[in-house]
Amino acid sequence: MKASEVRSSNESGQEGESPEFVRTSLAASMTIGKVPGKFYRDAELYCINLLLTYDEGCHAKCAYCGLSGSRETEGEWVDSSFIRVDWPVFALDDIKTAITDGTCPHVERVCVSMITNRRAREDCIAVVSELKKVIPRISVLITPTIVTRDWLVRVKEAGADMVGIAVDAATREIFDSLRGKGVGGPHKWEKYWDTIRDSVEVFGRFNTGVHLIVGIGETEQEMIGTIQEAHDLGADTHLFSFFPEEGSVMDQYPQPPIGAYRRVQMARYIINTEKGRAERMQFNEHGQVLDFGMGHDVVENLHEYGGAFMTSGCSGESMDHACNRPFGNCSPYQASIGHWRNFPFHPEESDLIHVRDQLQDYSLEYSVDDQEFDAD
Repeated sequence: MKASEVRSSNESGQEGESPEFVRTSLAASMTIGKVPGKFYRDAELYCINLLLTYDEGCHAKCAYCGLSGSRETEGEWVDSSFIRVDWPVFALDDIKTAITDGTCPHVERVCVSMITNRRAREDCIAVVSELKKVIPRISVLITPTIVTRDWLVRVKEAGADMVGIAVDAATREIFDSLRGKGVGGPHKWEKYWDTIRDSVEVFGRFNTGVHLIVGIGETEQEMIGTIQEAHDLGADTHLFSFFPEEGSVMDQYPQPPIGAYRRVQMARYIINTEKGRAERMQFNEHGQVLDFGMGHDVVENLHEYGGAFMTSGCSGESMDHACNRPFGNCSPYQASIGHWRNFPFHPEESDLIHVRDQLQDYSLEYSVDDQEFDAD
């Protein structure tokens, strides 16, 4: 189902745009009963993910993003996929109704995501204010390029209790190359990290989450160092595994080796739970983790660390990671063969058997035949 197929049938001109309308992830659309479907292994989504939407789209040009202004696709911006799935457009009132009428009683959080569009500043606050009437926990995934510290204070007053900041790249050089001047984009590394500091001050320690994408040119060591830096500033980190978007500049770029992703997941968990630090870990000449610096073999004691491989996201009322994003960065086919990058629930013993082997996989490339999924 394309996003345009579920937009208001009588829209004209500026109708169908934020703040009255928002895009929803495919998983969220299923959860609120707007799109039919079933999650693999009966996973459930506990956070409704919303995205501000405008006919003119996003003004950023991030090389890997499905919403990038540089993406080469046919049709309107609202028809573009994001994280390889459609994001249909619905009226915000419909979202509010689904939250209050018993359609999705298990949902514990809503996340409102901005895009790089000046209109998004006030519209984000307007959407948060409306959602606060129906749900107490609201995250905002913000665009530092267009916000200020005063704006952070205002969005908190409107009802947001947590902030997400998608730095994505582990190093300044990769950030500039893929998000900044290297692609003619507006984003600046210093502005993003200044906004992280401001967000920690405004919302409190560990109420800010830094999104990072593994597999866009960094080493494991560089990514883990950035995770430690964010933690020391008072921000948690939420990991994504790179998954190429059709039509983006990086649509032929490969997914990272699953061993690399598993080791970064483990290191993030160790750092964010303060069981260890990056500087105690040991790395080989490729920047791959050889030892997590724990004084014992964590690979052989995975039951204690199973949560490391779950989706890392904002907390809910009853769980640490309400934003569990089923299939956010892998296909159902990959999940079915044990390559689920982020588990949307606590991994079972059979899952941990795969994870144990993957942690010890030092391949420099990832290869899996995903044609079966893509053909469906």
